[in-house]
Amino acid sequence: MINGASIDSIASRFKQIPSATVFDTLEKMGCPNTVLSLKIKPLKNDMRIAGPAFTVKGTRDPRHHDEEADVRPPKFDNWGMYRAMYPGCVVVIDGGPDRHCGLTGEMMSFQSKQYGARGVVVDGGIRDGPGLLMIPDWPVFVRYTSPIESARRYCYVDFEVSLYLSGTLSEYVRVNPGDWIVGDMDGVIAIPKDIAADVLTKAEEVNERESQSRQALRDGVSFDEVFRRFKRG
Repeated sequence: MINGASIDSIASRFKQIPSATVFDTLEKMGCPNTVLSLKIKPLKNDMRIAGPAFTVKGTRDPRHHDEEADVRPPKFDNWGMYRAMYPGCVVVIDGGPDRHCGLTGEMMSFQSKQYGARGVVVDGGIRDGPGLLMIPDWPVFVRYTSPIESARRYCYVDFEVSLYLSGTLSEYVRVNPGDWIVGDMDGVIAIPKDIAADVLTKAEEVNERESQSRQALRDGVSFDEVFRRFKRG
């Protein structure tokens, strides 16, 4: 929650604001290094995502051909990761060094959604792309799609821990549990949770001026007048 507002209410407000406006706001606040790798894109351009991060850390799976071994800690027992999810969260997965497998897919997404998640961002790949597109209200942001099964190639090893994901203006972007994730076709931004309320308020103000500017231009108002009227220059 931010200032008493529900997660869904805040997410709805963030979804009305282009990621470019969110970035401009963060940059003016002295916090520009929040953009995840621009290779992380939505499966469909009209997908938008917003919510607090439920972080998942993974790595290469050392089991290889030993199907009986389990390298995960006990917190994963009895669907522990899914049970820890909460309404409105965005599942954020660290692909680690893997650049080949589908690290999540249709069935895992259905399960995450049933436990309250509102979408997924993967610094890596997914599989079951056609099936994922059929899940209603389930935005998916990923580096790539793949038919390759992750079993014995990659595994989750922790959740609700800080992640260092691939960045754009910086090599890595730190994403802590509860940081706000906002994304559209331009990219994905991780907003530190302690400034999310301020970012939202300021970005809404900018977005309103942008909307008024666009409408004025559609109405035939000159560029000079629009810039003067809405303080765009």
